Amino acid sequence: MRLPVKTHPHVLMTADALGGVWQYSLDLAQGLVRRGLTVTIAVLGPAPSPAQIAAAESASGARIQATDLALEWLAKDPAEVLAAAEALVRLAASLKADIVHLHSPAFASAHFPVPVVAVCHSCVGTWWDAVETGPLPRDLAWRRDCVAEGCTHVDTLLAPTEAFAVATQRVYGLAEPPRVVRNGRRTPAAPTQTTSPASYVFTAGRLWDRAKNAATLDQVGARIDWPLRAAGPLEGPAGERVQAPHLDCLGRLDDAGVAAQLGARPVFLSLARYEPFGLAVLEAASAGCALVLSDLASFRELWEGVALFVDPSDAAGAAAAIRQLADDPAERVRRGRAARTRAELYGVDAMTDGVLAVFRACWTDTPVRALAGAAA
Repeated sequence: MRLPVKTHPHVLMTADALGGVWQYSLDLAQGLVRRGLTVTIAVLGPAPSPAQIAAAESASGARIQATDLALEWLAKDPAEVLAAAEALVRLAASLKADIVHLHSPAFASAHFPVPVVAVCHSCVGTWWDAVETGPLPRDLAWRRDCVAEGCTHVDTLLAPTEAFAVATQRVYGLAEPPRVVRNGRRTPAAPTQTTSPASYVFTAGRLWDRAKNAATLDQVGARIDWPLRAAGPLEGPAGERVQAPHLDCLGRLDDAGVAAQLGARPVFLSLARYEPFGLAVLEAASAGCALVLSDLASFRELWEGVALFVDPSDAAGAAAAIRQLADDPAERVRRGRAARTRAELYGVDAMTDGVLAVFRACWTDTPVRALAGAAA
């Protein structure tokens, strides 16, 4: 039996600071620290500023270490990914970590001395399957292959939804799907709501990513009377850029900026064509926003009976759904309250308990499938 040798087991987690993985990692780290574990977060890719690191350490209780190691989707070649994986092995050994929690299976191909859990947050293989057609171009195919190789080395694979677990199993030909432990966020205190919800629409995400469907969002913005505010970068790290003249583009907002927008309870819109979970949707629901979402399997799984669903390619349909809510304030408020109630199911405590159950199974060689329903 592989039991941790310390009173307070040490977890080495990886993260990047370019998207939702960052907040996921901080929330999970905080939950694990509160349960008596020691957590070190190794940040791969572009490093947060010293001020951001200090704030994140204060909030999470984890030690955060910028590594300058490559992210698999920004790396130049497979050798750079393997070099990052080997550096993580050395870091795990130097920390005397008891388990490694990777934010991508791609880094699992090195020989770690302790159990490895990897989360399938997203990857180029499933992204391409959802967004594009035809064979993967060479520059993406090797990245997919790195993930596929890593999947064969981990002790346990996790996914945030059943829908994405099934997609991951299919794309990578896995014998069984990853185990589902849903992402979670802390639900803010219930607002006093002395004023009516604001008369605008809000969306958030990496707008340069084709999966976020900025072109159709822009078409929706041209069809509605309310402003459609969009938070997130228009230009990606590899030079990708989108034009969206009908969106009120706010640029990259910090957590406080996003919270301020959502606190006014606008209609939240996501027309994503690929979304393994959707932390931005969860944040909007937690704030009491009515939701208009792409008709994706992952969104249906999480928000069926709460959101209005539309075809992500149908700008007219999305605009009509927004007008439906604008014309019926009582229904809009009802849906916002329903969204907040549903969001309470996807909390940090449930996520932490699910991940911790997987850790314990790795330490004791207990089959993960025997852990009936842990946060799934």
